[in-house]
Amino acid sequence: MLSFGIVDDDAVSRLMLHKIIEKGGLGEVVGTAGSGSEGERVLLETSPDVVVIDLLMPDQDGIETIIRLKEQGFQGKYVMISQIENKEMIGKAYQAGVEYYIQKPINKIEVEAVLSKVNEQWKISRSLKEIQDSLTKLSLLNLSPESPRKKRSVREVVQPILMDMGIVGESGSRDVTDIIEHLTKHHRGDGIPPLKELYETAARSHKLEEADVEKEGKAVEQRIRRAVMVALAHIASIGLTDYSNPKFEHYAPLYFEFQDVRLKMKEIDENLKSEKSKINIKKFLQVLYLEVTDKMRSEH
Repeated sequence: MLSFGIVDDDAVSRLMLHKIIEKGGLGEVVGTAGSGSEGERVLLETSPDVVVIDLLMPDQDGIETIIRLKEQGFQGKYVMISQIENKEMIGKAYQAGVEYYIQKPINKIEVEAVLSKVNEQWKISRSLKEIQDSLTKLSLLNLSPESPRKKRSVREVVQPILMDMGIVGESGSRDVTDIIEHLTKHHRGDGIPPLKELYETAARSHKLEEADVEKEGKAVEQRIRRAVMVALAHIASIGLTDYSNPKFEHYAPLYFEFQDVRLKMKEIDENLKSEKSKINIKKFLQVLYLEVTDKMRSEH
């Protein structure tokens, strides 16, 4: 659960934000302050994940407070609240590190919508960090003093992973491999491009006319979706048979959302009619890309 700090010189605003956050199940408020200087002290003591901070305060405004916090190593996310609509001031706030902006007077629906986005972004960031940490540990465990082996191709690294997840024979596995090959050659960084762009990249690998790329891109999406659904069912069935199976322990938390795995396990265990399960294809491809690049890096 996210922790929040609230800094606002208006006591009514502080109370409203406190109630919206905790009653809406958005997180826990761990510290509040009525001024910038007090907020600086409280936030450094409580270290919340997210700071909701007023722009204009009499002793030390929100922007100055954020700058001072950053100088002291505070790493939380910032959401600015203000009645001001001055574009220059708002621009300065974003430059200081504010990621979202809420207009006063405080509106419950707007606050919930903005903080829900912050919550989702935080979960994704945390998930990716955990994935990166796990992959780094795996690569360290796989280091060997033996003589260096010939470096494998992307396809040779991807295939055993897809085999472990039971989808190496799925038509979508070829599309997945094409996408990972493209990313390793042309992409840098942990994040990946939008899914539509990736689907159309896979479509182009089939040597199509440009006019047919969008249509084939939609077919690629469907094939990959089916493949990921099969992978989810395969991993869930392994978990039902043996919760401590290394494949389940590795792939379930890395490639899928916890609630999706649990739901699929329940469906299989109770022989329920399969619902239209939600799957996070972007996470699946992003983790596969990270794992493949990490394995290839360790083989240098």
